[in-house]
Amino acid sequence: MFVIKMGLKAVMFDLGLTLIRTASFPEIYRRILANFDVKVSVEAIIKAQKQTEKEFDVSNYDENKRQKFWTDYNTALIKKLGTKENIVFLASKIDELWWRFSHMEVFEEVEPTFSELKSRGLKIGLISNGFQKDLDYVLEELDLKKWFDSVVCIDSCNCAKPNKEIFLFALDQLQVKPNETVFVGNSIEQDYDGAFAVGIRPFLIDREQKHSSQYNKINSLTDLLSIL
Repeated sequence: MFVIKMGLKAVMFDLGLTLIRTASFPEIYRRILANFDVKVSVEAIIKAQKQTEKEFDVSNYDENKRQKFWTDYNTALIKKLGTKENIVFLASKIDELWWRFSHMEVFEEVEPTFSELKSRGLKIGLISNGFQKDLDYVLEELDLKKWFDSVVCIDSCNCAKPNKEIFLFALDQLQVKPNETVFVGNSIEQDYDGAFAVGIRPFLIDREQKHSSQYNKINSLTDLLSIL
């Protein structure tokens, strides 16, 4: 692991599984359906999810057609669960209520890490593959918005990580250069490779130590404080 010397002006972060954790996809699904008196097991949802993903090419997901995509996806999945009534209604509610039933939690090291970064005069940015409406809710609910000098999402520039444009847009918002910035995220493709491609120094948050040593890894956000 290398130590960053002079010239650092900003630290940018991913959101999900970097700063916050949530319940799993099938558990969130189960909770929302249960709220509308549709009782299904997590195991049934996992099976239906696997089948649905064969029909929907998530790798070619068009961010500009988010609502239609997820309504269609949810409709297909719900049908596989054997539900026959109010399917479109339930599909739209799953999209609408997703974050409210996700049981979001901020990782405990976030606040002390951010506090120390701020005390050093560093700017803090967020780059998320979420949408503004969702981020507004999440950041307000978890009292995180106060920390960020810039929040960039899909709506900001009509693109998503690992597209170079979203990273460049975030740099412009913070008025910093790539070599003055580091980025921390949990995804190799979206976060690590995406940041590296534009000259930002990436760090992979690897709390469960699953990834190889070829990456600049940290096990906790507080590790940053001895590196930066």
